[in-house]
Formats: sequence, structure tokens, C-alpha cells
Amino acid sequence: MTAPDGAVPGRSARFAAQLVATVAAPLDPASADAPQVLHWPGRRLLVQRGDTELAVRDLDGEGTEIRFPAPWPRRYGSTAVSPAGDVAVFVGVHALRAVDPTGAVRWEIRHGCWSAAVCTESHASFSEYADDHHHGHADSGSAAFSSDGRILWAHVRNNAGHEVEEEWLILDPADGTVLTRAETTTVASGSYHFPHPDPAYMGLTVAEGEEDSPVLWGHWDGATLTVQRFAEEVLLAVSPSGEHFLTTDPGQWALYLHRAEDGTELRRLNAEEAVPPASTADNRVCWGYEAAFPYDDRAVVGTEYDEEVPRHWLVDTRTMAVRGQIAYPFPVSGSPRSAGRGAWYTVSKDGAAVHLWSLPQATGTRPWGLR
Repeated sequence: MTAPDGAVPGRSARFAAQLVATVAAPLDPASADAPQVLHWPGRRLLVQRGDTELAVRDLDGEGTEIRFPAPWPRRYGSTAVSPAGDVAVFVGVHALRAVDPTGAVRWEIRHGCWSAAVCTESHASFSEYADDHHHGHADSGSAAFSSDGRILWAHVRNNAGHEVEEEWLILDPADGTVLTRAETTTVASGSYHFPHPDPAYMGLTVAEGEEDSPVLWGHWDGATLTVQRFAEEVLLAVSPSGEHFLTTDPGQWALYLHRAEDGTELRRLNAEEAVPPASTADNRVCWGYEAAFPYDDRAVVGTEYDEEVPRHWLVDTRTMAVRGQIAYPFPVSGSPRSAGRGAWYTVSKDGAAVHLWSLPQATGTRPWGLR
């Protein structure tokens, strides 16, 4: 039996997920990363990175698709795409490179090498290190556009003499001008940005290893960059209004709800107290490293620990209590991920499609603009 959306909270209740759309991945999953949905207020893009190109599909308009030629294979970094879908920034081992759909370089900012080996060279081209093992298995930074597309936030490495420092940059995406920078005092193996509805804010989670993972919460008022650091937490999602963000700890034991304005922790939810184990064979329960925050008062969060079938839970963020389990019309794989206000998405097990979901009784408006 499936409970209505207004059901009394309880982990035994079930909430039916409505399939809003299924979108085929634009690239062959055998030679590309899993597709993902980037979202800003009123704008959603389906993005997939292959070795030779980056595919970007508009999900809210006519479904138009743009492909950006890639300057290096996908294992050498990550990407960022403007809300308008007209600029792609390739975040590489040695540089940030902004290109238009023709592949023309708008600008390039070189930075310190992300390789674990000592490399102080400012390589002029990818071909100089294409066959080097350490560059091919380097750590990585990341970048993301603000919600209005007017600034670009980037986490990079910078060589300062013999010391390697990591920095958070704010750039003008029109020409690559660095507007400000701040040291992150991190030692990253990877990082991920989380745009905020207010373009003045941005979240950054930095993976430093199994036991370390700080969250940085940045605010740029046009003159000063203020950075708050939350040690030992992983950023999961930002609410549609931008009033709150959700984190977990590296051990995935609890969820933490923070107020975005000042980073204050408001409430937490321990996994073992909130969710039953998947089987009697193992009593451990932990939250996933990815989650969705499709409604200001509810989040969709997965649990994991040797679970053959993923379990996703509706969490009431007003009380930080589990209201029940999400019931899908067919088996899904992986974690729930944010897809903007009123929607979340999952990726099919073979990586060939993205499934978009909503709670049918959660809102009276269409949660998705896809035609």
C-alpha cells in the first residue's frame, strides 16, 4: 500500500514516485561518463562527458543539443557548463579552458599540476604529458557557474615555490579574469561544486581521503570573498529556496541540515536510528554520498551498505525525520540526485538513460518543463 504525501511520518510508509520523463543519454555509455543533470532556477541541462566531446542537452525548452569538442580525454579532469549552455569550461590537470561549441578557445588559465608527482612545468599543450602515468592518474579540482552565469567558481592548485597550495577562484567567464581568490588549506583528491540559487553563494565539497572531507561555503559580495569551513562533512544538496543545505559525515552515519545564511547546523538524523537494515545479515545502515533536495521541506536520500536494491527515503527536513520509503514503478539504480525544484533523477544501471521523478501530490504545478 502506498501512502499519500500527507501521510503520518513513519519509515514503514511508502511514497509513490511519479516518472516525469526518461531521457536517453546522448553519448555511448561504454565510452563516456554517466549523464548528469545540472540545474539552476528555471534552467536544467543534461550533460555527458565523453573522451572527445561534451554533450549538452536543454531539458526545459526545445530539447536542443550542443556538443563541445574536448581538449583532452575525460580522465584528465571535469567540466562546467554555463546556464545558457553556450560555454563549457574544461577543468584539466594543468589548466582551465573555456570553449564555445565550435571548440574555439575563449580563454585559458594555467594552474599548478594536479599530478601526485612533482611537476612544476607550465605545459603549453596536453600532448606534452598525454603519455605520462602520473598525469593520467592525477587528482582533480572542479568548477561551476553561478546561478545567473555571470561568475565562475573554480577550485585549482597553484604552485607557490616548492609548496603546493589549493585555491578557490572567482573568475569572469567572459574573459577568464580572476576577480578574487582564497586559499582552501585542503589537500584534495577531488572536489565538487554545488551552485546556490543566489549567485553570491557557492558550496564546495573537497575529498581528501577516506577520513577527511571538508565543506567550504563561499559568499562573494562583489568585493570580498568570505569562506566558511565545515570539517569532516560532505555536501549533498542545496534546497530550492537556498535557505538550507544538507551534508553527511565521511562515515555516512548522520545527515546534517545547515542554515545557508551562516552555516549553522540546525538538526541531524542518525541513519541507524531512522532506517531499518536492508537485511538481518548486516545491521549497519549508512546514508549515501549523494542526495536530492527537491522541496524546501523534504529531501530524497538513499541508504547504502551492501544493498543490492537501492533504498531511497523521504526525509522531512523540518523535523529531520524519515517519513517513509520512495516506491518506484520499476527498479532504479544508484543514488537520487537533485534536478531542480520539484524533481530528482536517477541514472539507469547501464548508464544509457536518465529517469526524472517527482512526488505527484507535492505540488500543483508541473515539476518539469521537458516537452
